[in-house]
Amino acid sequence: MTLKKRFKFIEKSNSLGEISFVPYLPFSLSSPDSSISVSGLLDTGASVNVLPYEIGLQLGLNWDNYNTSVTLAGNLANFPAKGVILSATIDPFVPITLVFAWTQAKNIPLLLGRINFFQEFDVCFYSSQLAFELALKSI
Repeated sequence: MTLKKRFKFIEKSNSLGEISFVPYLPFSLSSPDSSISVSGLLDTGASVNVLPYEIGLQLGLNWDNYNTSVTLAGNLANFPAKGVILSATIDPFVPITLVFAWTQAKNIPLLLGRINFFQEFDVCFYSSQLAFELALKSI
């Protein structure tokens, strides 16, 4: 039997006060130096996972220690980004390794994209129920 967990969409409001429901996933993100609780937006349109600059700093990352440049597209194309590898724990699943483009862009959500979040998990969206379900990838 495949282990699955269902999560509810989270209510968010924009700068105009308009409310929407979005698929944010709560989880723990760990570097060699630190571990923090975060929430990531499941973004099927994002090519890669994107780590906001502030979260990288909270994890004890030092921008100058990373040499792999990553080119982002869309709204983030004008910001420098570097590749980082972190550990993520999503209850009740075993920890997984996630690769991020750590960007210097400010005030953006942590994005969970096709590389490599959607390569590690099977995700089913139940938009009419304002929920989504995760299962570790089928082998």
